[in-house]
Amino acid sequence: MSDWHEDNEFWDLFGGTMFDAAAREKAEGQVEELERLLGMEPGMRVLDLCCGPGRHSLPLARLGYRVLGVDRTVRYLEEARERADEEGLDLDLAHADMREFVEPGGFDVAINMLTSFGYFEDPAEDTRIVGHLFESLVPGGRVLFDTMGKEIVARIFERREWRERDGDFYLYERRILDDWSWIENRWIRIDVDERHEYTVGHRLYSALEFKRLLSDGGFADVKAYGGLDGRPYDHEAERLVVVGTRP
Repeated sequence: MSDWHEDNEFWDLFGGTMFDAAAREKAEGQVEELERLLGMEPGMRVLDLCCGPGRHSLPLARLGYRVLGVDRTVRYLEEARERADEEGLDLDLAHADMREFVEPGGFDVAINMLTSFGYFEDPAEDTRIVGHLFESLVPGGRVLFDTMGKEIVARIFERREWRERDGDFYLYERRILDDWSWIENRWIRIDVDERHEYTVGHRLYSALEFKRLLSDGGFADVKAYGGLDGRPYDHEAERLVVVGTRP
């Protein structure tokens, strides 16, 4: 278990595979699903926690939402700012660690997308983040987490995988640790000049465990879905999407 998530070089080396043009295009449809699932309306204040280069922040801003994107990687924020300025979008961005950010009563909706949660060895850090999100929402405000549920990982688990992109090779090796509470990933990128290797890990939550995390944090009407389209969280679920409401 390492602090890989605090290494800027990691995000530089692998960001291209996570936030490519296809991912940005997919995000457009995901934003429409977010609107339907959360009952969102333009003009609402939205927190995009761990926004990266603005994959969801930008299309939300285009639709008229007042968005604050928060991330710890400066380069991603700079990329999001450049894109927003090119389009003349009103988009706020903040450089902060997700464990530290809180803006009491500042938002109608908070989202955390693409398994950007559970990076920390101490589970109390996850509890702390949920508490900050609760505090940052107005009464009636809604939070949404999009992650890869433990049940889905068990169904599709592959020990090893490799991909090729623009002449570079990406190799992934996975291990399940600590009684299925943690997944450790060995990520290797091999390009013409160098070989880069990182150990990447995060906590695995079942639907029940994630719902309990939000309920214990004060959220009400906590529900789990198998995707942003609101499908059931069952044996065919593609993602674990958990939604809660601040009373």
